Amino acid sequence: MAYPFAPRPLQLLISTMAIDRTRTLRGAVCGAVASAVWALQQPLDKLVFGSRFDDVELLGRVVERGEGWYAPGLFLHVQNGAIFGAVYANVAPLLPLPPVARGPAAALLENTMTWPLGRLSDRFHPARSDLPTLTGNRRALAQATWRHLVFGVVLGELERRLNAEPEPAPPDYESEFSSNGHGTLAHAVSVEPAS
Repeated sequence: MAYPFAPRPLQLLISTMAIDRTRTLRGAVCGAVASAVWALQQPLDKLVFGSRFDDVELLGRVVERGEGWYAPGLFLHVQNGAIFGAVYANVAPLLPLPPVARGPAAALLENTMTWPLGRLSDRFHPARSDLPTLTGNRRALAQATWRHLVFGVVLGELERRLNAEPEPAPPDYESEFSSNGHGTLAHAVSVEPAS
């Protein structure tokens, strides 16, 4: 018999997962930096992929229809990266992948899940007539995949380094052994008389 109020697996995971504020903040900073790297490399990938698809423009033109779309678009893009990074920092340790693969895997999964929303952008975006069509646009999909890979690599590596667990201190062998490896004279000489 199923209990109607039994927690679902995701609820159990979320309720048992402690949110570390420092880890979350560091993840947000890493996500912001990774999304800035993404935005900075976009002009190059637009040339390489032969597509004018631009994530900053897509976001910026929601707010500003004229030529002033870049600043609000960049702000929104970096903000989205920070939010993703904050969530990622708390989820990454739970992923059953090598640490170096976690960032790219998370970013590519997000790309796979959100790319179909391009249909909504094509249909409802306020500046859709000024933007490239995303539905069926293989070059834009390849671009988005590349951008998410770059974002994931930068995010994953920065977060892994900033939120690394401290390494244990090496044992202090100097108090136990002399430089010749035979121990100290204090340990060799008994201070108490033998009975």
